[in-house]
Amino acid sequence: MDIYAKLREILCQQIKRRSFDIDAVTPETKLNQLGLDSLDTAELVINIEEEFELPEVTQEEMMSIETVKDLKELIERKKA
Repeated sequence: MDIYAKLREILCQQIKRRSFDIDAVTPETKLNQLGLDSLDTAELVINIEEEFELPEVTQEEMMSIETVKDLKELIERKKA
């Protein structure tokens, strides 16, 4: 499964309590457009760390995440 597909799956679980069309999510979609605040983003990052078996994401790295593409790039950097 590619990274974007897995991210969409994780995002779908995270935003299921909100009304949003997950099919409309693109790499350029901003997390705040999905209704995710900073606490939601922190929870999302924890879920991503676990799912992709990544080393811990720093506070600075977390603060730099704005889009789905940013999440993908973070995963790729952490896996390298």
